[in-house]
Amino acid sequence: MFSFLFFALLCATCMAKPGLVHFSYSRAVGDGSGTSFSSEGQGRITAVRVWEKSNSYITGIQLRYDYVWSQRLGRSYGTAKEMVLFDDEVIVQVSGKYHSNYIYQVMFVTSRGRFLTAGQPYQRSFNFYPTHPEAELRLLSGRYNGNGITSLGAHWGVIFMKQGNSTNTGA
Repeated sequence: MFSFLFFALLCATCMAKPGLVHFSYSRAVGDGSGTSFSSEGQGRITAVRVWEKSNSYITGIQLRYDYVWSQRLGRSYGTAKEMVLFDDEVIVQVSGKYHSNYIYQVMFVTSRGRFLTAGQPYQRSFNFYPTHPEAELRLLSGRYNGNGITSLGAHWGVIFMKQGNSTNTGA
């Protein structure tokens, strides 16, 4: 009887959804001075705004979750560059350049191969991407000072869609 129970449990475990880890973190780059931040919102990221000091570093970033813009991370400076995502399009990569004091360039790449680039290609490169193949960008974290973004990290996760066209995050 015990062997039958063990076999049934083993079969049930094998039939469970593979890959229990659906979230990952791309470790922050930059010196990390200033005030910490973390974007937050409900649903999927549907748009991105980036502010940059002309021919220099990134001063601010803002994400839109469904139809609501998150709080700006950093500060606005000049005119923002903006990319609105298509239905079922997600951010699958965040890349750029950084130096010890600021994030100098940031590029958001989507599942459709589109991208938004802001800033200048100066110094060391970084490349953030999820570890799970179905994951997408969920939030950004890092630090900023009175001038711009000094540190940036990315958090990835899989979003499971429930019936009724609502979104739910989870593993």
